[in-house]
Amino acid sequence: MTRQTPQVLSIVLETLNQEPLPTLRPGDHIDLHLRAGLTRSYSLVGHAGSHLRYEIAVALDLHSRGGSRYVHQQLRVGDEIEISGPRNLFELHPEAPHSVLIAGGIGITPVWSMAQELERLGRPWTLHFAARSRAHAAYLEDIEKLARGSVCGRLFTHFDDEAGGVPLDIAAALASAPKDSQLYCCGPAAMLNAYEEATAKLPKDQVHLERFGSVQAAPSVATSHEFEVVLARSGKKLSVPADKSILDVLLDNGVNAQFGCMQGVCGMCEVALLDGVPDHRDQILNKETQQANTRLIVCCSRSLSPSLTLDL
Repeated sequence: MTRQTPQVLSIVLETLNQEPLPTLRPGDHIDLHLRAGLTRSYSLVGHAGSHLRYEIAVALDLHSRGGSRYVHQQLRVGDEIEISGPRNLFELHPEAPHSVLIAGGIGITPVWSMAQELERLGRPWTLHFAARSRAHAAYLEDIEKLARGSVCGRLFTHFDDEAGGVPLDIAAALASAPKDSQLYCCGPAAMLNAYEEATAKLPKDQVHLERFGSVQAAPSVATSHEFEVVLARSGKKLSVPADKSILDVLLDNGVNAQFGCMQGVCGMCEVALLDGVPDHRDQILNKETQQANTRLIVCCSRSLSPSLTLDL
């Protein structure tokens, strides 16, 4: 465990049985099962020396619901925990003629992996890294070292305290990007909102983002009301009241459903939807997937039809 900043710990995870871990892809994340009922997702920074190790970085969230606080206050060197295999909802496209990477705060973790991979492949990249101050910029020394020695990458840093509290101008950062660039952004909600606004007219397959932490779910087109959930494998029917989520009801009834953030941003509780019209309220599924109505994030989404049938 290494303190990267006053609020960020980097943590190396090593296998107990010396079996090789799955090969990483930039943008991968894993789920940490910290204790019973407490599972959280964290981006992988990269291999820490061998295929027997993963590295993550965890920022202490002042509004933590248990995950980051547990890591900072209770997790210690030598502890044994279970993790999932790597998953990727923030895929890098290294074949692009140019890649523009934008990171805010702890959002640097997946983006740093992307920069390293692009540099390894000799592909052109530009990284815009914003943080409250230099002291709060995790991995900054390593990132600056890579950029100084790079023949294909450029680094631009923005620190709020040095800019009079003015945040990074996302539109300006993207204005000079080559036309066919692949664009990536990971950071706090305000940054991602500005990024989405600046890229609204660009082709969707050119624009990529990943959210983390607490977010405000998109406004629903319907008010919350009671509806029924049918579990296709058992035929069981469950009532979901207006003040409970589908996930709450599943767990209350002993259904072994996976979950993590419980805010619609990690994707752990995604299930196949077999029938019904959902009210998507997550920040994970893209518009095409939402419109297809074949997948559902059960921690936050609801129903526009009297019932939903899930592949559970």
